[in-house]
Amino acid sequence: MDQGTVIQLGHNTLMVAIMMAAPLLGVTLVVGIAISIFQAVTQINEMTLTFVPKVLAVFVVLVVFGPWMLSTMIGFTTRLFDYLPELVR
Repeated sequence: MDQGTVIQLGHNTLMVAIMMAAPLLGVTLVVGIAISIFQAVTQINEMTLTFVPKVLAVFVVLVVFGPWMLSTMIGFTTRLFDYLPELVR
């Protein structure tokens, strides 16, 4: 296994990790900013007001993007296992 192979494998791993995290983090960011603006406008400082909508948004994102995330992870793992004999050499 040469240096280029290790770099390519690390690159692919990081890209899959970013693709898995991006929908969850993006929606959580948008919901958090919207709740913060709402709290600033109404001057309501309730902790559950920030926590519950984020949890619900993450749940919705997992329901919507879950099949895509699962197929992406299965595809990456399959490619990794198919490539494993070439890594051993």
